[in-house]
Amino acid sequence: MTDAATGQLDAEWVEHHFDHLSPELARDLHPTLALARSRCPVAHSDQYDGFWVVTGYEDVLRVAQDWETFSSELGITVPHTPTPMKILPVTIDPPLQRTFKRLINTHFRPVVVVEWEQQTRALVNRLIDGFIEAGECDFMTEFARPLPGLAFFDMALHAPAEDLEMVNHWATLASLSHLEESRESHGKLAAWIGALMAKRREEGPRGDVVDAVMNADIEGRPITPAEAVGTVQLLVLGGLETTAGALGMSMIRFCRHPEILARLRENPELIPDAVEELLRLDGSFICIARTARHDTELGGHQIKAGERVLIYWASANRDESEFDNADTFDLDRGRNRHIAFGAGPHRCAGSNLARMNLRIALEEIVTRLVDVRLQPGADIDYHSTFNRAPQSVPITFTPGPRLTPAG
Repeated sequence: MTDAATGQLDAEWVEHHFDHLSPELARDLHPTLALARSRCPVAHSDQYDGFWVVTGYEDVLRVAQDWETFSSELGITVPHTPTPMKILPVTIDPPLQRTFKRLINTHFRPVVVVEWEQQTRALVNRLIDGFIEAGECDFMTEFARPLPGLAFFDMALHAPAEDLEMVNHWATLASLSHLEESRESHGKLAAWIGALMAKRREEGPRGDVVDAVMNADIEGRPITPAEAVGTVQLLVLGGLETTAGALGMSMIRFCRHPEILARLRENPELIPDAVEELLRLDGSFICIARTARHDTELGGHQIKAGERVLIYWASANRDESEFDNADTFDLDRGRNRHIAFGAGPHRCAGSNLARMNLRIALEEIVTRLVDVRLQPGADIDYHSTFNRAPQSVPITFTPGPRLTPAG
């Protein structure tokens, strides 16, 4: 239901009929979540056979960290949509989850990611070279989606770049779990990963995360083919659309608040702080579900075993009880305990890589793109379930020189 005066989703809707898949919520996400926090930080929705919606910072943190009560293995989607295989380790609980998580974490430590900085900067500038002379582009198509994908394919997976557009498409559809095409896209991704692993076995080891997964020992036994594919599938799903979405929403913010880029141009040492504020306000990993393993209490409400609980990172990161002036982009914010990468045992393993991609992208955008604006009449629509990413961000700017000659 929408308020007739404002056109926004109303209190009745957020308190009783919350539908995270509705187009209205995608368009009006943050004001609606603010209304939910103020009226019902833990609320029960009658949609999809009933589920709980959690929007306050402390409650979200509790659900994320208490895996013994709020299970991932019992289901992380609303409505429940079985996938052809487990996406590991996000769909299992500790202690087994920790084994798979350690397997991945080793290859995304800061000491590893720092070695990729020079290649990432070259890629960022190559992408900017592709459109800077024109003075306009669709930032999502020409920069935000190619950057994390090409970097991840080249440096982490050693996968063929020519497959990226296809894999990006499947990853986007796979994240829209309520669509029929989502299940099909999961299957196509799994088949692609299986073929990649077969090729890698023929080529010999590279010492990367794919090798580590293929040759892993899981509690005294070899990893199964399905487990190996499911683990790499999580890397693909987590490494492409989430960073692309954060880049796209950051560019929208820069266009609407040109003073941000102006200050960063004058004070580039503030760029790491800017990355954290952008992650807090515009992080694209917005929500995920857990399933109650047993009866419990949350925010004064009784949660029954088997009930789904949808937690909103995007809402927690704007909770006024945790962040002063929570909706304001503040480069001087002294305390920023955002949970844009999640929290608890399932916190994103690729956070170091995402931060590096965002930082280097921002360093070059600040330097090279001047007078950035949304193109007149631009109408921004979003993919919005687990991940929130603009479908298109058409911008204009002052044309500039390439860093490398064309051709």
